[in-house]
Amino acid sequence: MKINYKKLISIILLTILIGSFFSFFTSTNIYTEIVKPKFAPSGIVFPIVWTILYILMGISYYIVTENDRDDKHTKIYLLQLIVNSLWTLIFFGFKNFLLGWIWIILLIILVMIMILDFISVKKIAGLLQIPYLLWLFIAFYLNFSIYLLN
Repeated sequence: MKINYKKLISIILLTILIGSFFSFFTSTNIYTEIVKPKFAPSGIVFPIVWTILYILMGISYYIVTENDRDDKHTKIYLLQLIVNSLWTLIFFGFKNFLLGWIWIILLIILVMIMILDFISVKKIAGLLQIPYLLWLFIAFYLNFSIYLLN
């Protein structure tokens, strides 16, 4: 398979832009001010992890769409990405920790659907999404703990 680097880089950049969109308009300072559980990563971990995850997500989506032009792949990918982005607004912008936790449940379900969809096209594309799903389970724990502690 010949790689279309222009398309791949465009997908990755668009993924980063959509995924982090609301972080440009909300303050993440709240993370330093709230009570967190014992197992809570340092604030610096999040942008590093999310950048890696967005790159993996973009590569995965590129693989799926390179040989299969079904719009359903794009719809589930963009839907989960928008839901992901909106979590930042809910949690940091609105400071609504309970809704943020419920939103993560929705996101986990969407990512599981996306993984199954991507695996049906190309197994590696679905597997590249597994780190994202695992990180969402960590976010699920952190968000619920923050809700309980604050």
